[in-house]
This record gives sequence, C-alpha cells and structure tokens, in this order.
Amino acid sequence: MKTITTDEALVAFCAELAKAPFIAVDTEFMRETTYWPRLCLIQAASTEHAGIIDPMAEGLNLEPFLDLLRDPNIVKVFHACRQDVEIFVRLGAMPKPLFDTQVAAMAAGFGEQVAYDSLVRQMIKVEVDKGSRFTDWARRPLSDAQLTYALGDVTHLAALYPKLRERLRKEGRLDWVMAEMADLTDPALYDTNPDNAWKRLKPKRFTPKYLAAFVAAAVWRERAAQERDQPRGRILKDEAIDEIATQGPTDPDAFNRLRSVSKGFGASRLGLDLTEELKRVLADPEAHAPKLERPRHNQPAPPSVVELLKVLLKAKSDNAGVASKLIATVSDLEKIAVTDDADVDALKGWRRQIFGEDALKLKRGEIALVLNGPRVEVVEIEG
Repeated sequence: MKTITTDEALVAFCAELAKAPFIAVDTEFMRETTYWPRLCLIQAASTEHAGIIDPMAEGLNLEPFLDLLRDPNIVKVFHACRQDVEIFVRLGAMPKPLFDTQVAAMAAGFGEQVAYDSLVRQMIKVEVDKGSRFTDWARRPLSDAQLTYALGDVTHLAALYPKLRERLRKEGRLDWVMAEMADLTDPALYDTNPDNAWKRLKPKRFTPKYLAAFVAAAVWRERAAQERDQPRGRILKDEAIDEIATQGPTDPDAFNRLRSVSKGFGASRLGLDLTEELKRVLADPEAHAPKLERPRHNQPAPPSVVELLKVLLKAKSDNAGVASKLIATVSDLEKIAVTDDADVDALKGWRRQIFGEDALKLKRGEIALVLNGPRVEVVEIEG
C-alpha cells in the first residue's frame, strides 16, 4: 500500500474527493512529549475513493487537502474530532461543516462516548483490527499492516456515516446533533494564545494579588511550553499555578518552599524567569489582575434534590435512548436544584423537552418517580 507523498498525487486525490458530498477524515499524530502535535498521517475517504497522505514527505504542499476542509459544500466526518480539528486549525483550515460520529452516537442510543471500534461493529458489522493502534507513526517506512489499519479508520467511517445520519433523521434528532456540531467548530475551543491560557483554569480566590499572580503564572507556563514544545504539565502542574498565586514567591528560596514544584525549580532558568514575571505583576497587582465578578454565594445545592434529578435524568435518557451526558451534566443538575432559572443547556431547546421541563416539575412536586419492576417511571401527581 502506497501513501501520497507528491504534490501531483495529492492534487489528483483531492480532485476525486471534491466530487463527494462528504469525506471521512482521521489523523495519526504524536504528542506525548511535545506541546504541539506532530502530524504523521492524514487519512481521507469518500464512498468511492480512499487514501493516506504523508504530511512528513519532504516538500509536500497540503493546501489542496486543506481547501477541501474549508469547502462549505463538503461535510467532514470525524470520530472524536477535537484533537484532529486542533491540528487542522493550526494549519489554517477549520473543517466546516463537521460531523462527529461519537457525539452523534450519543444521541442515537449508543451510550456515553462510544469507542470507534464498537460503533463500527454495531453499525456495519465489521471487526476493527487493533494490532497497530499503539505504534510510532513518525517512523518511516510504515508497514502495510500499519497503513491498512490507518486507512480502515476512514473507510469504515465513510460506510457508517450515512447509516448513522439516516437513523438520526428518522428519529427526529438530526437537528439536535447538528447544533452540537456547530459548537465543535467554535474557534475558541482551539485557542492557543498564551494570554488566554488562564481562562481554562479556575481561580480559587479573587483578591488582586492572587489573580495577578494566577494569570501571570498561567500565561508564562503556556508561553514556555509552546516555546520549548513541551507539554504544559512538564513546565508546571495545574496545582502549582494555584499555589504560586496563593504564596506569591519572588525568590528561589520561596519557590523551594512550595510543595507543587520540583526541587531546585526556583534557581533554574525557568524558575528565575517566572520569578521576574511575578515581581513585575506583584509590584502593582491592581493593574494586572483581571476584573472578575465573585461567584454568588448561593446556598449549596440540596444533595437530596440533586440525587432525585440524577435518577430522573437516567430514566429520561434511557427512555429516549440518548446518553445522559449529552442531556445534562452534574453541574447542570446542581444549578437546577438551586434555581428554576438556571442558565444551563439542560433547560434549553431539545434538552428541556426531554428532561428540563420534568426536572422543574419534579422540584415543584408535580410529578413523582416510581419503580415498575427494574424501571424507574415518571407519574403525574394529581392536585
């Protein structure tokens, strides 16, 4: 089996794919020891054509394929797409429109985050060979077994996508899923600007001194990880960001007293660099702290109400054949337990129809949960 390694071959392959209404896409990459994923293979298939692109081939211009990803008339089909999309966004091509079969499967009754091989087995009755799953995709040459495994990821995906889409259409759930797909192409999900890195973390305090140090440490870590091309956890763990913000170390000895950083970090080149950054922002915390609104100190969610809502969610998700995770999170349930006006997805759109409305009725005592054999059922309470 050959891979596409020349511009001429890639142009010809992409011209064939461009005729299709959808293409299945997958990637193989390495990132265990790096910040940036190292793209090793791109697999793509329509119902009639399939191929493997070698992005590591010297001088290969990927633009013809990236143009396909940008084409609004071709649906791009992935399974568990987040890391694949992250790679293509960095290459300047957000795959739109997009269809993630893992998300779709949750709405079609296949459970929580169904694995690709399980979905293939259930939808098209094919067993996926897992023999090459854990392999060094950066090594060349790749064996025929490795390439066959890689290509199977998209040929099977191209076969199951029409079946899964039609199943959702018949069940009246395709619109639900397409709304989820639109969220997956939000550029904010793939933002790697170091200045925004702190927003992915949760500050535990709201004083100017804490917030100034918290933001400075998070931004510094992200920038250092990118510049060194190392996983951010190898620079500093998440818990270290909070401890640094709490203690505000500004010299090597102070860093050595922290529990969450490695011994000797304060005197290292990284530690000295972070120390200077902390000194800078802590000289005027008010000027460097973001303006955050303190969370309201509402009463905690009543545990008994949350537990009842969990039972209702399980009953509703089982009855609808939709993964409960797709309908509501535990955080959603806690907020609903506190207020009927919670700003959560579970009280909006199709989720409100399936679960949210009954969640509010349960709180008001208008419905009850009863056991009917092994099943939990919802019954109306007569006034």
